[in-house]
Amino acid sequence: MPRHDEYTDDSLFEGRIRCMQHDSGYRFSLDAVLLGNFISVRPGERILDLGCGNGIVALILAYRWPSCHLTGLEIQPDLVTLARENVMLNNWQERIGIVQGDMRQIEKSMEAGQFDWVVSNPPYRKTGTGRVNIEPEQLVARHEIMADVASVVKAAVWTLKYKGRAAFIYPAVRGAAVLYELKKQGLEPKKMQTVYSYPGSPATLLLIESVKGGGEELEILPPFYVYRAPAGEYSPEMAACYRA
Repeated sequence: MPRHDEYTDDSLFEGRIRCMQHDSGYRFSLDAVLLGNFISVRPGERILDLGCGNGIVALILAYRWPSCHLTGLEIQPDLVTLARENVMLNNWQERIGIVQGDMRQIEKSMEAGQFDWVVSNPPYRKTGTGRVNIEPEQLVARHEIMADVASVVKAAVWTLKYKGRAAFIYPAVRGAAVLYELKKQGLEPKKMQTVYSYPGSPATLLLIESVKGGGEELEILPPFYVYRAPAGEYSPEMAACYRA
């Protein structure tokens, strides 16, 4: 078993959020920042983060939407512990709860239909494809060993209220599979935004918002560029995601 006795203390929004991370294990990436800035929440709504890792998406949402209440579900015990420590580090114990559980058996961890929103930055690579991470914590977080697209969507459907919304971020190359699974299980895609590294580059990521029991109407948002140019500085839109 890996030892996680070394950490980094990172921050977002000019230090207004602190996030401890395992130095050699799973570490949050730009994906989490994009997802945390993608949705708009009504006052008092309840949000579930499926596969919350060290809790970073929940922390971003708690900062951006001060009246919302959040729950994070995570299967890896070390990350559950770390997510809970990050909640306490930011003094959000009354707004964020972290639960250990397997989204493939979501009914054992969560009651049906209790959330207004579900968000997820889930494992996104098929088992055995792409670069297989050596560190076990990263392997589970990035590859579909313990949760594939179908199980993530099923867990979202189970926990959402009728007309509740779910937002996901996936690699663009998985887009067809994700859209198919959403419609198959009754989450109607409503908004989609394609993320590019810079103008003229191939698409890298898809942000997708869906509605449980929603009608068939999909809005394609303007393209989102992370950088102004290759090896350049952040685009204004990306820089805004980090602005306090």
